[in-house]
Amino acid sequence: MKKYKRIFVIVMDSAGIGTEPRSKEFGDDGANTFVHVSQQCNGLDIPNLNSLGLADLGPVVGTYRVEHPHSFSLKALEKSNGKDTMTGHWEIMGVYTVNPFVTFTDTGFPEELISELEEKTGHKVIGNYASSGTEILKELGEAQKRDNSLIVYTSADSVLQIAAHEETTGVKELYRCCQIARDMCMRPEWMVGRVIARPFVGDSKDNFKRTPNRHDYALSPSIPTVMDVLKDNGYMVSCIGKISDIFNNAGVVDSVKTISNMDGMDKTMDQAKNKDFTGLCFVNLVEFDSEWGHRRDPQGYGKGFEDFDKRLPELFDSLNEDDLLIITADHGNDPTWTGTDHTREKIPIFIYSKSITSGRYLPYERTTYADIGATILDNFELKKPDNLLGEPIKEVFE
Repeated sequence: MKKYKRIFVIVMDSAGIGTEPRSKEFGDDGANTFVHVSQQCNGLDIPNLNSLGLADLGPVVGTYRVEHPHSFSLKALEKSNGKDTMTGHWEIMGVYTVNPFVTFTDTGFPEELISELEEKTGHKVIGNYASSGTEILKELGEAQKRDNSLIVYTSADSVLQIAAHEETTGVKELYRCCQIARDMCMRPEWMVGRVIARPFVGDSKDNFKRTPNRHDYALSPSIPTVMDVLKDNGYMVSCIGKISDIFNNAGVVDSVKTISNMDGMDKTMDQAKNKDFTGLCFVNLVEFDSEWGHRRDPQGYGKGFEDFDKRLPELFDSLNEDDLLIITADHGNDPTWTGTDHTREKIPIFIYSKSITSGRYLPYERTTYADIGATILDNFELKKPDNLLGEPIKEVFE
């Protein structure tokens, strides 16, 4: 069996590749993030993703079928009951989520929750609707700063976010309030995946900006994941972007945060060029989802694909013969779809190495995202726990 020393997994957050059998249950029958973005952009200039076999996976405008001996291309279905970030990433690392996390995108949080949060924190709550973090500061930041209230908002993910001014409210007080919210949101009917403190600074809506003092109060995966198995056996698990938040630091050895897709690629490139480790580098590129998917911006999404594509040659060149690169997604977020929610879709999987010589399209669809994690464990000759999903993609080791 071919053994790779370093495995890089890059998640293009929300870059789904088409309807799957259960999509209809989620109101997403017909969604296809990659294809619909390419159609809205009148084609994508993505020669490097094309060289990995993207055209094998669907009619992405601007791509065409090619031989790709150094990469495998395939698709996978989601087994878990959900279509959110945590469920998708957890499944990649072997976890089957039976009960999806609660979301409050369309309704805001129940009055009972808001009233209790006000009583326990001593602050009035304003907001309580789905919004982007930058927009809600423009709308409510001045009122928060004036009244020392709490801006509560959510998104299409299972998340309760609280924004407060660092000088008016203080970071310590904001953290206290978020811990109260986290404790409250352990109840099944309110159990969101993450409570996030969002401190900001500035004098007015014209210059409010969020600070690096963000803090996530997340749920840990229900069982130990592939990352825990790697860490427990002495392997590196380096996380770039919001990976450590998604897993509540479980199974994480090292972590660096990012501010954009390109910053994420910079930090990934630094690991590829300068870090000598044995194990996993797990990367999330969030802007596909947060900036273009939820905001229903297909042109922005398309440019995001093209910008990512331009960075791939440098990454390929930085990889060693015994490195493995896996590019994938965690769900869909079709920017041409109704609403602002994620879409239940298949995910693309591209598996690349300079040492792969028999790469090709694998036409059978994997039945779970977890086959990625199982492949990683198989590479390091580690036994997959029986309670984790997934079977290794054996062609990788031909």
